[in-house]
Amino acid sequence: MNKENKRPGRRRRGSGKGAHEQVSSVPTGRYAYAETRRWLLSQHGPICAYCGLEQDPATMTLDHVTPRRGLTAYDRRDNLVLCCKRCNTAKADKPFVAYLLAQRGRAPNLLRYGAHLSHGILDLVRHLAGGAADQHVTEAIALRMVYGPDDDDDSPYKESPYRETA
Repeated sequence: MNKENKRPGRRRRGSGKGAHEQVSSVPTGRYAYAETRRWLLSQHGPICAYCGLEQDPATMTLDHVTPRRGLTAYDRRDNLVLCCKRCNTAKADKPFVAYLLAQRGRAPNLLRYGAHLSHGILDLVRHLAGGAADQHVTEAIALRMVYGPDDDDDSPYKESPYRETA
């Protein structure tokens, strides 16, 4: 667009006072990642939230506990933890419940180093880290979250025409 077609008196997008005004309570931009990483290092040190091992701070990565899959809401601080490259690679885009179920020792570590996480995540992690008394119920809930409802599902949406049938 040439200068003649521009409207007089209009400011360019992204310039001027308040151009980058924060509209959410938790910033989610690329600078927020660096800030969150520094904050987590100051809170817990360079310890992986999954395996619990101390790492070189320079090699620690931020992991989305609930994989983001392109959704910006998952970039919030209450969905991010510090972890080592090995755990981040192993978890990849797996649902965190499946990742924690594969090795039970991860849940207590995530509970210890993820106290800032959202209530929904923490509730599941508490169950997974809990005693053997509620292990069967916890596994059933976790499996349902990972693989979907079973044939005995008593959900009011079981007969929904919008539910996929395979």
